[in-house]
Amino acid sequence: MYIECLERRILGATVERARLQSPFLLRSVTPPIADAHGRTVASIERMGKRIVIGLQGDLYLVFHLMIAGRFRWRETGAVVPKKLGLAAFDFSTGTLLLTEAGTKKQASLHVVGSRAGLEEHDRGGLEVMEASLRAFADALRAQNRTLKRAMTAPRTLSGIGNAYSDEILHAARLSPLQLTRNLHETEMRRLFDATQTTLNLWLEKTREEVGDGFPEKVTAFREGMAVHGRYGQPCPVCGSPIQRIVYVRNETNYCATCQTDGRLLADRAFSRLLKKDWPKTLEAWMDGD
Repeated sequence: MYIECLERRILGATVERARLQSPFLLRSVTPPIADAHGRTVASIERMGKRIVIGLQGDLYLVFHLMIAGRFRWRETGAVVPKKLGLAAFDFSTGTLLLTEAGTKKQASLHVVGSRAGLEEHDRGGLEVMEASLRAFADALRAQNRTLKRAMTAPRTLSGIGNAYSDEILHAARLSPLQLTRNLHETEMRRLFDATQTTLNLWLEKTREEVGDGFPEKVTAFREGMAVHGRYGQPCPVCGSPIQRIVYVRNETNYCATCQTDGRLLADRAFSRLLKKDWPKTLEAWMDGD
């Protein structure tokens, strides 16, 4: 959604100034960020999870927002927020602020001086909205991984994050731990259809919410999601409580009834702690609640 909103505001506009507030944002040295000043915005594109602002004369600003990075559109010359602000980019049409919540500053900016250099930032994942079923299946089966890992791997599929992978797998009625090479053709077709349908659904919802404005409340947890971020809440399809697998910085959410035939998937944190007491089925989990 950022792409469409940025196109309406800065495509054809001139970069007047880049103001970097965080020394950790800029990850490249050559060419310098000052080379962007005075250039016209020629293109805006998505490259996997990166947003690329292409400038006149083959100069590119490559942004990776990571988990907590956000763009804000403001009037020209807007002040960079002290606590969350990373940078401000003043265009002839307004100012684009870049903020990041949290203490770990992971968002990044690379200034790239050629199209060939830009291609080095492309992880090579399949663009699923433009792909055929056969290309989708080949990409997933190239390595025998769990569906959750394969769906979010940038070198496998382009641009699918933690939240939407949960929603896709729920819609496809598939376990996040099922191996890609174990999928039957009917399951692969179901996953392919669920991927396209889910991504289109949330794109259209975002368009309706934003309208002619700019997306200010970008979050991985969206009202109306079936499973992501809804641990313990009822599944909208069957009513069973949503389950989770906890990782270091995030979690996978799923419905045991809809996706795993009632089996609880081993949680890396709690299943190891509880060992023999870890419930193997949804019924056992609910009985012990």
